[in-house]
Amino acid sequence: MKSGAHRLVVLAQDPVGTSRDSDPRVTGRLAPVWRVVRALLLACAAAYCQQPASPPAGPVRIRLEQAIQLALQHNHSLEAARSTIVQNQAQEITANLRPNPVLSWDSQFIPLFDLPQFATPGYFNNSAQFDLGVGYTIERGQKRQNRLQAARDQTAVTRSQVLDNQRTLTFNVCQQFVAVLLAQSMLDLAQQDLDSYQKTIDVSEARLRAGDMSEGDLLKIKLQLLQFQQDVSSAKLSKIQALAALRQLVGFESVPENYDVTGTLDYEPVHAGLDDIKALAIRSRPDLAAARQSVTAAHSQVSLAQANGKRDLGLSFSYTHVGAVNSAAFFFNMEVPIFDRNQGEIARTQATVTQSDELFREAEEQVTSDVVNAYEGLHTNDEIVGLYRSGYLDETTQSRDISEYAYQHGAASLLDFLDAERSYRANQLAYRQALAAYMLSLEQVRSAAGTRSLP
Repeated sequence: MKSGAHRLVVLAQDPVGTSRDSDPRVTGRLAPVWRVVRALLLACAAAYCQQPASPPAGPVRIRLEQAIQLALQHNHSLEAARSTIVQNQAQEITANLRPNPVLSWDSQFIPLFDLPQFATPGYFNNSAQFDLGVGYTIERGQKRQNRLQAARDQTAVTRSQVLDNQRTLTFNVCQQFVAVLLAQSMLDLAQQDLDSYQKTIDVSEARLRAGDMSEGDLLKIKLQLLQFQQDVSSAKLSKIQALAALRQLVGFESVPENYDVTGTLDYEPVHAGLDDIKALAIRSRPDLAAARQSVTAAHSQVSLAQANGKRDLGLSFSYTHVGAVNSAAFFFNMEVPIFDRNQGEIARTQATVTQSDELFREAEEQVTSDVVNAYEGLHTNDEIVGLYRSGYLDETTQSRDISEYAYQHGAASLLDFLDAERSYRANQLAYRQALAAYMLSLEQVRSAAGTRSLP
């Protein structure tokens, strides 16, 4: 940026095309123009120098809702499932097609083995025979309409199944996102503990130099530092693995390799009752809608099987030229359904209706069971988080701080300080895991209800 401004200033001071040996008359005529140009160049140089430097682009950070949207747009498994909708729509086109007409043509009494007759005048007009016909099958029993309705009903089932795949994918993304948040929280805690413990080592070394601590106690403290360093390394590995798993769900091409998430482990109370969530799940669960639509599709298959039991009518028209006479004929044919009336397919589809109805009832019970399990899990994790928030966290923090202060001033033993430090770490880890379990159970409730908007 500075080099560009420098070139503008140099150009304003010594423009191209001017020299000390130039004609003074030409210089005099161009002097007013040159003063204007020089002023513009100096102004551009000043503005160029005042432009702020663009900050370096940082890593991409995504929120939970962004991760869900990216997964719904880029997840390959979901895209493969969506292609089944297009396949079903293509089957609708096939089901709505009408039969093709049949064109026929024939020639008879051609003297291939008596070639001299070809030269006989009027042979083809008087002796040879030519037939030209067209036929069409008239479908009875509204077969085409029933085929189309059955295909449309199956497409509706497929759409609901794809929506259920979206519901499952959304829960998996939320689950993995919470895992990333937990790993980040563990990493922050491990780094915080490491920094705090490093300060304790510094104080202990000062006490050793002052003769207030033995070298053996200092070695014990330094050996304990290894555990804190291992915790940091393990937390970093957990976050890297969680981010990689999340990136696979949202699509590798949707986020860069060095992406990160934004958010924290947080407590979000739920005020909806169990009955409200059950009613919401009955209305919103796409797998239940797919089971309900499967019953309708089964009835459509029965209607189609009954329509296929109706025999089609074949209609054809034929034009004949023989013996110098032109004639026409109409033909009608239809299979007589004495033995085959499609009884087996009708019976099979009727049994499918019973099967679909039972599966729908099973789906209703499964939805209710999912809601109950998820709600009770949320209630239990809510109680656990409430216990930690009621005062246990503050008490363990105060105990650790008091022990650390007392140890640094020689009023507490090393064992008391290390025990308080272990209790603090254990409670902090357990609290973060309880928060993550609560957030995950909340996502399970949303998934069981079929929507992310709870009453």
